[in-house]
Amino acid sequence: MNKESKFEIIRTLISVGIALIIAFIVILLVSKEPAEALKAFLLGPLTSKSHMGNVIELSIPLMFAGLSMALLFKTRLFNMGAEGIFYFSGIIAAIIAIYWKTNSIIHPLFAIAAGTLAGGLISAIPGILKAKWNASELVTSLMFNNILLGVGLYILTYQLRDPNALSNCSVEFKDTARLVRIIPGTRVHVGFIIVLIMVLLTHYFLYKTKWGYELRMTGINRKFAEYSGIKTAKVIVYVHVLAGLIAGMGGSVEVLGMHHRFEWITLPGYGFDGALIAMLAKNNPVSVIGSAIFIAYIRTGADLMSRTSDVPAEMISIIQAIIILLISAEKFLKYWKEKSLLKEAKKNA
Repeated sequence: MNKESKFEIIRTLISVGIALIIAFIVILLVSKEPAEALKAFLLGPLTSKSHMGNVIELSIPLMFAGLSMALLFKTRLFNMGAEGIFYFSGIIAAIIAIYWKTNSIIHPLFAIAAGTLAGGLISAIPGILKAKWNASELVTSLMFNNILLGVGLYILTYQLRDPNALSNCSVEFKDTARLVRIIPGTRVHVGFIIVLIMVLLTHYFLYKTKWGYELRMTGINRKFAEYSGIKTAKVIVYVHVLAGLIAGMGGSVEVLGMHHRFEWITLPGYGFDGALIAMLAKNNPVSVIGSAIFIAYIRTGADLMSRTSDVPAEMISIIQAIIILLISAEKFLKYWKEKSLLKEAKKNA
């Protein structure tokens, strides 16, 4: 590991530490029983099997979203389309789960495949617009999020809605479409194994294949990559497709693994969460696992804290906001970094 990588890891850890310290100070100021609140926040997820299961359950969609965003960020593309893709791919998977009839092995596989394919096709559009006309992928992806939400709500309301339900939700999925739970006493499902496999495949793709090398070089310096013979327009398109496939798979897995009917009436928020996970992981696929579990852990802790003390769960928003601000601030610890690199250079000289 080079000096630059070590610095980024230390900078991330310091950012997380500062965010936690500020959160602790706020808890001390607003809570009448700060010790109990801090105990629930820090140790609550470890107190039972079901709470640990909650952490793993929550980390599954976060890993999918983080992987999707990490690929885009690695290519220096800021596409937020995973938000809408998570929602719409869930709708597609729900349609298969409701209307298709087959056995419990083929049914969820087909539903996930359909949602995954939908995600890849949708994400390809901003990629093509960026590659061919240099259209801002941020703008086009955010516009697509609203379009996908509108189309999805139309399908939910007029095609899938359960007339006997008191809320706007679909009829129940067929039992054969639900993902199998793998840890008794929790809701942890086979999607956890699927996302770990996707992490390994993404890591292999990025660092062991020609296409992954082209993707990384395009992200480092697009003009240099073009001079080297890399067709960067093609890279931009296929990285969008890959990110969309992963996000689509994540939305499908989450719906089939954690729900018995489609219940999302707003965007689920996983696309924006994915950006946080990718930033924490420094766009490294393997590091996405730890980042997702960390965010899932503190969110579970915040939820337990809100239920057992007088501190609201929204406290977690403070932590996340500070982490994003510090990690995205290029000048945060820049002086220390330059001083360290200069010292290292003098030592080598």
